[in-house]
Amino acid sequence: MAEPRPTRLDVDSVELLRGALERLDAGFAALPAGATAHDHAAIARVLDAVASRLHDNYPFFHPLYAGQMLKPPHPVARLAYALAMWINPNNHALDGGRASSAMEREAVADLARMIGWDAHLGHLAGGGTMANLEALWVAGRLRPGETILASEQAHYTHRRITEVLGLPFEAVPCDARGRLDLDALERRLARGAVGTVVATMGATAIGSVDPLPGVLALRERYGFRVHADAAYGGYFALVDDLAPEARAAFARLGEVDSIVIDPHKHGLQPYGCGCVIFRDPSVGRFYRHDSPYTYFSSAELHLGEISLECSRPGAAAVALWATHRLLPPVRGGEFARGLAAGRAAALELYRRLDRDPRFVTAFPPELDIVVWAVRAAGAAEASTAARRIFEEAARLDLHLALAELPVAFFPIDMVARERATITCLRSVLMKPEHEAWLDRIWELLDRATAAAQA
Repeated sequence: MAEPRPTRLDVDSVELLRGALERLDAGFAALPAGATAHDHAAIARVLDAVASRLHDNYPFFHPLYAGQMLKPPHPVARLAYALAMWINPNNHALDGGRASSAMEREAVADLARMIGWDAHLGHLAGGGTMANLEALWVAGRLRPGETILASEQAHYTHRRITEVLGLPFEAVPCDARGRLDLDALERRLARGAVGTVVATMGATAIGSVDPLPGVLALRERYGFRVHADAAYGGYFALVDDLAPEARAAFARLGEVDSIVIDPHKHGLQPYGCGCVIFRDPSVGRFYRHDSPYTYFSSAELHLGEISLECSRPGAAAVALWATHRLLPPVRGGEFARGLAAGRAAALELYRRLDRDPRFVTAFPPELDIVVWAVRAAGAAEASTAARRIFEEAARLDLHLALAELPVAFFPIDMVARERATITCLRSVLMKPEHEAWLDRIWELLDRATAAAQA
């Protein structure tokens, strides 16, 4: 095969798909030909129009996109997903996707082993929201009517999910680094009627990791369930180069009652691919149901009997399985080194920002998300300046993000606090390539800041 030509979108990898498709087709050689004839010229015209329309996107796949938590799928995930789509299995039941259902079980078992579980019950979901809904639904069945607690920096979907489930919800204050405040948590626990505490393992806005060891210690005294929302940070259980408190938190993940991990974030998967796993397999009793019209091809418990979702894309399971075969989620492996590279880039960006008098940093990144403010006389002025830098950077093809965060996250002697929040700049350095591109990112940020302040 010829050497791949340089492209922005890894175009040549699609050549690998043809051989795999021919191998897949050969597996059904005993069937009479039955492919429908399609107008390829018409399809080509529509695809050309699609490609043109898709230009109106930020370049999420490129290292100069360093804004939201958008990471391109690995080529093997993209191609395996596409390969499965020629069959389009449905992982609701074994007769909808025998091979892909088995692959889903194996891929979920990989994630369970990553946090130290052999026995478990789990499956893939459409994303973190659906996965968290299932975890809290089970929590509500086990502790009906009792309150769900999560930090003020937990994802907003927890409040919405509990509204859907009819469960009471309360937000617990954070400490100065955006982590669940254990003293505030204990004061609330002392009032009683708490069923579940959500520990956020990588807050969406700031990447902070809740102090799981402290939460588990409180569980011993107050008897609540612990759910780990590790949708963003779960894979960092494989990374050794974490600050001591974060490392201690990830080391205790195996002691939670349930966990959510999103492979479509750090796991190199296409959207949507979330995962919910329970430590106690017996919670499967809450899912059991009878279907009067289908799914009698096997006596084995099928995935549709342990999921609130019915139809689910088998292609997502195939893609995750393929990625795990190429890049096993184990300590010291290539996949773990990629996570560590993104974290190294975040730490280096933080160091540069912290030394630059134009900016005010909040706290060192616990994972790979960096937030910073613009130094100004007050929060309102700093917020305006951040928005200008954001716009100037985009014009230079450096794509950052904005976040509205508590002023309390920033040093009191550096930012006037005439209001409670401040608009900050935010960068998620989750691509392994970000480490090599950091000098270029810093150069463009410097130019954007100079232009915005001119």
